[in-house]
Amino acid sequence: MNSCQKYFSVCALALLTQAAFAQGTQDYAVLSAAPDGGGAVTCTRSSIDGNVGSSGQPASVVETSCGIEGAVVAPVSAGVLADFESTYAALALVACPPVPLTGTLAGVTLAPGVYCFDAAATLTGTLTLDGGSTDVWLFKVGANAPGALTGTNFAVVMANGTPACNVTWWVDAGATMTDSDFKGTIFAGAAITMTGLASAKGAYEGRALARAAVTVTDVALLGCEAGSTPGHAKSKCNQGVGNGPEGCDPGNSNQGNPFGSNDEQGGMPGNPGRKGGNNK
Repeated sequence: MNSCQKYFSVCALALLTQAAFAQGTQDYAVLSAAPDGGGAVTCTRSSIDGNVGSSGQPASVVETSCGIEGAVVAPVSAGVLADFESTYAALALVACPPVPLTGTLAGVTLAPGVYCFDAAATLTGTLTLDGGSTDVWLFKVGANAPGALTGTNFAVVMANGTPACNVTWWVDAGATMTDSDFKGTIFAGAAITMTGLASAKGAYEGRALARAAVTVTDVALLGCEAGSTPGHAKSKCNQGVGNGPEGCDPGNSNQGNPFGSNDEQGGMPGNPGRKGGNNK
């Protein structure tokens, strides 16, 4: 029996996520997809390895001692917002198993599959996810009643080197992670807040995608590679003037691109498209 036969709903999730991510949400490690231009991203004493997007205007992304290895796009396109909404709605329809999850998940080991909390989830301790490199997990929080995801001193451990971005957390309401080593992509119906420790930053490997504001404080956030199913760790760029565009972005120090991207605009070796500074 292959993994798709054994975990039919999980395979359906993988196909769903692949199709949806092809539309644009895969481009963002952090996305505030609030409707009506109400997006807001606040990054303080943190690092984000990946693109940051907001449905708000440029001023809606606030960076204070924040290193972003990626483009900052505000406002994002209508297509990105539509993709978030369609993916969020589709994940909400994935069927839950008969027995819901309960408790903090401390000391629990889970095989690939779909797992649901009927309402809110308050997590702590260490959760181990044991599967292969192509296996996926979907956690639904608030599957039958309004509920938020809260994690405090909560760690997710991926056994056998499984990519952290193979994990998806669908949350009916908001998500709050404090001093946690979290793994997976969050699709939240309300705000996402992640807070670590100034002396030992909290770590988050995945995407933070919300229908409201996203706030990151004292956290090291490693996004997922674009087009992953549902994801792998974001690959590093090998950039420099004359390397040509590579479809990734090591930072927005070069403001020649109106979107704040440091990727070259058509430059090729020996004939770079821009040469730094504010040149276009």
